[in-house]
Amino acid sequence: YGVDVKYRTGFWNGRPLKTRMTELVAALGELASQYGAWVRLHYVYPYPHVDEIIPLMNQGNVLPYLDVPLQHAHPDVLKRMKRPANAEKTLDRIRAWREVCPDLTIRSTFIAGFPGETEEEFQTLLDFIAEAELDRVGCFAYSPVEGATANDLPGALPDEVREERRARFMEVAEEVSARRLQRKVGQTLRVLVDEVNQEGGIGRSSADAPEIDGLVYIDPAAKASQRYKTGDFVNVKITGADGHDLWGEVA
Repeated sequence: YGVDVKYRTGFWNGRPLKTRMTELVAALGELASQYGAWVRLHYVYPYPHVDEIIPLMNQGNVLPYLDVPLQHAHPDVLKRMKRPANAEKTLDRIRAWREVCPDLTIRSTFIAGFPGETEEEFQTLLDFIAEAELDRVGCFAYSPVEGATANDLPGALPDEVREERRARFMEVAEEVSARRLQRKVGQTLRVLVDEVNQEGGIGRSSADAPEIDGLVYIDPAAKASQRYKTGDFVNVKITGADGHDLWGEVA
């Protein structure tokens, strides 16, 4: 599990370093920049200190990618989940993050069909997704977990209702994703090549976490100076997009 160090001050590279998230992320980004490595933050709870991390992403040492578990948007559902309940404030923060870091990619996960969720509450979630325009989302139909306090909540929904709401959620989310990816057509992105085959290359941009996000399909190199291999970083001009993936050619 690890050890809780309670904001202890340690030393790194001959200087004091506090064990606070902002300071640690800044130091990690500094270290990564020495090697041209990517640092991607996953499952970052939306605590106030997140606002301090976004400028570090805009500086470039840490990838402009934020995976933040929001779970729902209706305040009553969030209260039943024992989560912070202020969707309007969340929307304001998302807008502020994007003002500070225009290239920011936001990923989140949500639950549809939580016990007691009404159609009105679910519609609030759909409205939130459409307005927030999150780049990458996942949605799970609620499923009871052994020992969870949610198992004792009233208003458990039938399996078919939970699955139907999950499907409706993903339909809206994919429309948002398609719009945002289409805006990248014509741009040139730095892409990490994960695989090379007879059809070209398959890689990921800074907006694509491995295994859970989309891919960038790269045309075969048109000339020797454009050849690439697995593990290379290449600049790719985006020529096409769908709801999940991008296509492009070496710039």
